[in-house]
Amino acid sequence: MSRAAGERAERQAEEFLRQRGMTILARNFRTRSGEIDLVAQDGETVVFVEVRSRSSEAFGSPEETVTAVKRRRIIRTALAYAQSRGLDVPLRFDVVALSPRGILHIPGAFDAAGRP
Repeated sequence: MSRAAGERAERQAEEFLRQRGMTILARNFRTRSGEIDLVAQDGETVVFVEVRSRSSEAFGSPEETVTAVKRRRIIRTALAYAQSRGLDVPLRFDVVALSPRGILHIPGAFDAAGRP
């Protein structure tokens, strides 16, 4: 996927989450460990969102591309984010998948140990 397509998918996911009452705290938060597409607030919970997009599902759905390695990177980066801001609130890991079938939001797609 091109950078422009990735940015477009992230903007769509951001708007989708805002319409559902979430506040976006950060976009493309990066550390040496990795990157988190969106950081959002859902009530008292800080949510780390991985955005995945596919123009076709011929080779699988976008949410299936969040591998164990990717989950570990997201978790390490999320913990760095939380520590750098002194957060003492619940954390959640969501996936927003965009495909020809629409937008699928998976709250709590995996836990802090990387288990789906």
